[in-house]
Amino acid sequence: MIYNLILENITKHISLDQEEIHYFTSCLKQKKVSKKEFILKGEQTCKYINFVHSGILRAYYLDKEGKQSTIMFAVTDWWITDMFCFINDQPAMLTIEAVEESIIFQLSKDDLDSLYIKTPKFERFFRIIFQNAYIREQLRTIQNLSLTAEERYNSFINKYPQVVKQVTQKQIASYLGITPEFLSTIRSNKHKINVSFDKIS
Repeated sequence: MIYNLILENITKHISLDQEEIHYFTSCLKQKKVSKKEFILKGEQTCKYINFVHSGILRAYYLDKEGKQSTIMFAVTDWWITDMFCFINDQPAMLTIEAVEESIIFQLSKDDLDSLYIKTPKFERFFRIIFQNAYIREQLRTIQNLSLTAEERYNSFINKYPQVVKQVTQKQIASYLGITPEFLSTIRSNKHKINVSFDKIS
């Protein structure tokens, strides 16, 4: 069943009966996106929160000089949107694109509001999702202030090993706030250390 994964995601936090499941799935818009296809572009109205059924998406901020700063990645079983703009019905500050061919489910702000009314327990579910996203970004901000680039890279690959396998070095560097060249140096040094340990073993 195409909805199995998203329903498993939902039922981690709330329980739904068959009528509630039917109403929830009727609100979803399934979309297949090609590699490098945009889900959302900066300045567009942010109409949807997206659940990744398969594939991987990337959200980034594009400055006036054309520099991309990756804000987050979303792999299978994750949610992603431009949160501020989605909640407040504002033009998007972020661009979201598919890193690889992906299948997503989209839930509009209007349908989300209807869910809250018809099935109030969804307020609990999305409160948990939104507060977890806030916690994740707070911890990331603290890491950016307190850890070296190498420590941030090690933390990233330990926390998100599935992401490392699916995105480019340039995209990881953009997420960490360093140049691809500097990331290459970090990875090279890490490889040398690992080789040295192997020789000792």
